[in-house]
Amino acid sequence: MSDQETVESRDFVRQIIEEDMRIGKWDGRVHTRFPPEPNGYLHIGHAKSICLNFGVAEEFGGKTNLRFDDTNPEKEDTEYVDAIQEDIRWLGFDWEDRLYFASDYFGRLYEFAEQLIQNDRAYVCSLSLDEIRSGRGTPSEAGTDSPWRDRSVEENLDLLRRMKAGEFEDGEHVLRAKINMAHPHMLMRDPIMYRIRHVEHHRTGRDWCIYPTYDFTHGQSDSLERVTHSICTLEFENNRPLYDWYLESLNIHHPQQIEFNRLNLTYTVMSKRRLLELVNDGHVTGWDDPRMPTLCGLRRRGYTPASIRNLCTHVGVTKHNATADMVLLENSVREDLNRTAERRMAVLNPIRVVITNYPDGSEEEIQAVNNPEDDTAGTRAVPFSRELWLERDDFMEDPPKKFFRLAPGREVRLRYAYFIRCHEVIRDANGNIIELHCTYDPETQGGNAPDGRKVKATLHWVSAPHAVEAEVRIYDHLFATEDPNNVDESEDWKSNLNPDSRHVIPNAKLEPSLGKARVGDRYQFERLGYFCVDPDSTDEQLVYNRTVTLRDSWARRKKK
Repeated sequence: MSDQETVESRDFVRQIIEEDMRIGKWDGRVHTRFPPEPNGYLHIGHAKSICLNFGVAEEFGGKTNLRFDDTNPEKEDTEYVDAIQEDIRWLGFDWEDRLYFASDYFGRLYEFAEQLIQNDRAYVCSLSLDEIRSGRGTPSEAGTDSPWRDRSVEENLDLLRRMKAGEFEDGEHVLRAKINMAHPHMLMRDPIMYRIRHVEHHRTGRDWCIYPTYDFTHGQSDSLERVTHSICTLEFENNRPLYDWYLESLNIHHPQQIEFNRLNLTYTVMSKRRLLELVNDGHVTGWDDPRMPTLCGLRRRGYTPASIRNLCTHVGVTKHNATADMVLLENSVREDLNRTAERRMAVLNPIRVVITNYPDGSEEEIQAVNNPEDDTAGTRAVPFSRELWLERDDFMEDPPKKFFRLAPGREVRLRYAYFIRCHEVIRDANGNIIELHCTYDPETQGGNAPDGRKVKATLHWVSAPHAVEAEVRIYDHLFATEDPNNVDESEDWKSNLNPDSRHVIPNAKLEPSLGKARVGDRYQFERLGYFCVDPDSTDEQLVYNRTVTLRDSWARRKKK
């Protein structure tokens, strides 16, 4: 591939940065930032922004700041600050000593506000918020000037300082930029810069009773941190003229804002407001519920940082918003765990099997492969005995033509062990099958017959006397429809919640090595999927979550 082809194959953000580096813009620096608001937990959509901001800085020898844009004390909390830092570190990124808060700049932002007043580019407005909204006009009609728009510089400075001193009630005044009430861009019609909020801030306490808006804070914070490329999602493209206006009016360092497509996924919602509603209304167990698209939820479910970073690379960086299929995320974690997760045997819906010709009281150790995709993973010893657990679904008394698993008179292979043949079905008083009696062929140790005969099914199993019991939680999509956001005005978006998104198996039977697993350990349960040890686990009760099936069972289900 030629150098030109290499450049053209790279996303447009990297092409912009490459060109800036070529012409010496920003003195050859690349300095990005990831600026979350600490009013919720990060989700998979944020992961794309994290990967892009940290990724391009690392790629071009630059730096990335982590900055919390904490300008709304009514919704922010240190809980979110701590969780966001944990999530970013888990993804594999490090801001080193560059941790900042917009609240660090409250003093400088206030000075900027006074500077704009002195330059006749801001004024204190005494209209109510409803009056301000109604006075903005429409896209086709100009807005109406505030009756307070022509206050003198001296009066505006006096009022702002008294606002800062706490003399006024919430909503009594606001500070607005003086731009143009007939501007074709609605956002530029004298937007609010400061509002009065007599509430405690998670970092500054009661030091302030006026707080800057996000739009007034964001660009100036970028400027103070000497950011070069302010990379954000496409919804902020609408805010770029205001971002530029503030920086130009203040005549300070002016980063370049670049917008890219956000990451959306089918079968879920990404709005923090809606995610919070799911949590508060009890539709999920918390922000880290394994059905949530939050990074802490995905981590708890068993997703790996590599799988999420790979997804973000796969969906790419463009200027066009689109919704990616959840299958892409699931395939990404399958590919990663297929390489890294050790194999184990577990039975989720057990039926007892007695091997009647196996010596009573005897047992042996069977060698099982830990991961066929990893030559260094080695093997483990799995106990085998006269009594086993098999999956109930692996037996049918009167099987259809294409059912090749265990049935009366039929021979199957036990994974790593022996051929067995079912010869008797045991029922309880109600006629329910409770036990199978089988015989084994001791000449088939290791799962191969010396006479060359073949069987059509290989089943996983667990030795009954050695089995570890665990609770296993099976998760499906949180919503039953691909686009849960697409509801008509009369319908509640939560009506699309999937009632079968969580199923608990209380007494699954696991091979004994799984009883020693620690929280966060991931395994492939052979034939069943990938599973992870849940933080709810205790010394008395292990809990495993299914991360994902071995194949895309949801897509197969839709085709039926």
